[in-house]
Amino acid sequence: MEVERVQAIVSSSLTEDNIPTEFIRPEDEQPAITTFHGPIPDIPVIDFSDPDQDNIIRLIANACRDWGIFQVVNHGIPFDLIQTLQLVGKQFFNLPQEEKEVYAKPPSAHTIEGYGSKVGEDVNGKKNWSDYLFHRIWPASCINHQFWPKNPPSYRAVNEEYAQEVRKVVDKLFKWLSIGLGLEADVLKEGAGGEEIEYLMKINYYPPCPRPDLTLGVASHTDLSAMTVLVPNEVPGLQVFKDDHWIDAKYIPGALIVHIGDQIEILSNGKYKSVLHRTTVDKKKTRMSWPVFLEPPGEFVVGSLPQLVDPQNPPKYKPKKFKDYSYCKLNKLPQ
Repeated sequence: MEVERVQAIVSSSLTEDNIPTEFIRPEDEQPAITTFHGPIPDIPVIDFSDPDQDNIIRLIANACRDWGIFQVVNHGIPFDLIQTLQLVGKQFFNLPQEEKEVYAKPPSAHTIEGYGSKVGEDVNGKKNWSDYLFHRIWPASCINHQFWPKNPPSYRAVNEEYAQEVRKVVDKLFKWLSIGLGLEADVLKEGAGGEEIEYLMKINYYPPCPRPDLTLGVASHTDLSAMTVLVPNEVPGLQVFKDDHWIDAKYIPGALIVHIGDQIEILSNGKYKSVLHRTTVDKKKTRMSWPVFLEPPGEFVVGSLPQLVDPQNPPKYKPKKFKDYSYCKLNKLPQ
């Protein structure tokens, strides 16, 4: 059965003010009704060029306890590399539909990699207003170039360079997150898979939508990864659930947005929070984002770190292979 892509729906069949019913969210999820417009605190912004490393660690730990998300500026990834990453991703999505379908996720495959429009099950049977491309970018042993676009020709080189740069940032993040929990610098990274942690690139493509008040680019969720490092484009859309409100994330050019995912919440025994977030869409403009999900290998077992467990703080989560955790989460099954 041929899958209809959201980008194709937009270019072929929409009138000014309607969208297919399968994209219309229940009222308690519709952004026009549920977005908070009062005075709100901003998501924490952390400057990695601060010479006071203890201050960086303190700010990160506070952000992870209170928010589960923060933005990083002066992170060391060249701004022109981020712009080129965005350019080649945009060029891929601007290709003719049949050329993109060459990279489609095979229907029967167990992999999440490839071009597609649906990741997991939706409780209400609703669809997200988005298409995507998934492929691993590190380590070399888990890369499948079948899912890397050959057009534009520079796509591969740009993603390989970005993988090397983002790894440097991730190593700092894991180190500082670990120290922020009162642990040795390498403990958190080792607990999430160590050098075998897989870097899964996703390009989210949210086309213009006639009724952005009624639908979502991605419904509310926490990431099943350990951590997610995301580059947005200039079109706002990321919303975070904080203090019972859905609030908009401010766009900072060149910043990285870091989400704490479920595996770090588990490892920290709940001290760091996996952030509940969603994505809205725009009436006139295409929103895109480039998250890299940092995931343990499938067979790797993740549980609360023993250093953070004692009689007063028993483990809140049962240890589980990452592949089993992922399967339950994507299929809306209890953990």
